[in-house]
Amino acid sequence: MADANHGAARGQQGRKDPTHIKPQFAGRTMDLTLFSLTRAVDLVISIVWSRWRRWRKSQGRWSLAENIAPGFADAGVFATSAAIVMWAWFYLPERLPKSYERWIGEVAKVDSRLIEALRRVRRGVFVYGKDTGQAHLLQSMCKDYGWPIEWGDPAKTIPIPCEMVHMSCGPNCEKHAISRFARTFKFACGTYIPLQIAFRLRRLNSVSSVRRAVSDALRSSAFLASFVSIFYYSVCLARTRIGPKVFPQDVVTPMMWDSGLCVGAGCLMCGWSILVESPSKRQELALFVAPRAAATVLPRFYDKQYQYRERIAFAISAAVLLTCLQERPSMVRGVFGRIAASVLK
Repeated sequence: MADANHGAARGQQGRKDPTHIKPQFAGRTMDLTLFSLTRAVDLVISIVWSRWRRWRKSQGRWSLAENIAPGFADAGVFATSAAIVMWAWFYLPERLPKSYERWIGEVAKVDSRLIEALRRVRRGVFVYGKDTGQAHLLQSMCKDYGWPIEWGDPAKTIPIPCEMVHMSCGPNCEKHAISRFARTFKFACGTYIPLQIAFRLRRLNSVSSVRRAVSDALRSSAFLASFVSIFYYSVCLARTRIGPKVFPQDVVTPMMWDSGLCVGAGCLMCGWSILVESPSKRQELALFVAPRAAATVLPRFYDKQYQYRERIAFAISAAVLLTCLQERPSMVRGVFGRIAASVLK
């Protein structure tokens, strides 16, 4: 009897406790899957739109709205994707790749203490009209910039003054927006002009080709500068200029504006700066940013038992892309389409 009990005990010890099994995660290939899925969806929409356009023209019903819709569709995709990415940069930075987060921070050029204050407002830690022990966060910023120390105390100053959002540009929101545009334009020119010249080095055999390279670089610089300045100006319009006049403080409080509404306004508006770019560049940027926006919404890692879903999505997307690259390569848009078609020839 004792031997039997001893054997049973050893058997129980030999079995693994299911509650202590380490879970297995998948998701390392998510970026590739989202890239393929985005391209496949774009391809299907392009084919459907091509048939719709052919049918409408055959009926003599093709309208001006339908003629300009594709250009605005790419702009809309980019604006939506940019809004998601910018919202994540403010409130969910862990969802973005580190390189992406650093690059946005370098372009935005905003004091990290101000960003942290807005995050704490959203979490309900930094509260207007109450002493919650958070005054030190912005008071240190006030000391560094030479502002009144009371500006950093949410119990005394409601809301955070626009001058603090403007950093060292003074209280005028329009002046700040213009200053942001100029500074970002200068920064972008230092990046885009050398890149354009480097990419076209073999083709820079005439004055017109050099002019085209510089023109494209200036246009891209204007786009990035518009993106940044529109974001900041939209934040100011929402929280102090237009928002409080449209919605009384008893309906939408300063706390509500600074807990996400003002940042949301900036996120929604900044992406429309893509209209500065040429239609072909809008298309490329939309297809570049869309999978990255999707990656911030979807889980980066997930239980391995659901990996079959990602495999199915990738398999279908790859099948659609490869089939179209063989049969109708012109329908696969952008640089990716041209490169993939040349590889498969």
